[in-house]
Amino acid sequence: MKALIVALCLTSFSFAANAQTTPQQKTTKLPTSLKDKVVEIACGECKFKMKGKSCDLAIRVDGQSYFVDGKSVDDFGDAHDEKHGFCNVIGKATVTGEIVNNRFKAKAITLLPEKK
Repeated sequence: MKALIVALCLTSFSFAANAQTTPQQKTTKLPTSLKDKVVEIACGECKFKMKGKSCDLAIRVDGQSYFVDGKSVDDFGDAHDEKHGFCNVIGKATVTGEIVNNRFKAKAITLLPEKK
């Protein structure tokens, strides 16, 4: 009788242990190299709510934001301009470069005209 109870307990514990698997996290594979990709562009801190120390240029690709290396937020005009500044407006741009260590290394950024 004791052997039956022990066997039953061990079987129960083995089923419980197998039920404790961790769920697979959904990972989306973002491209590390971008060529002529249309993205959103703006100040990372002001418009994309990224953590940083000052107004820094950032792009958003498929919902993921990256700070930009190689270009500045002021390279495209006054960042604080009411109508066109990246601290006030999210623009569109075509970019070429690579994502390295969660930062976008820009080779080329071309702003797209605003839609009226």
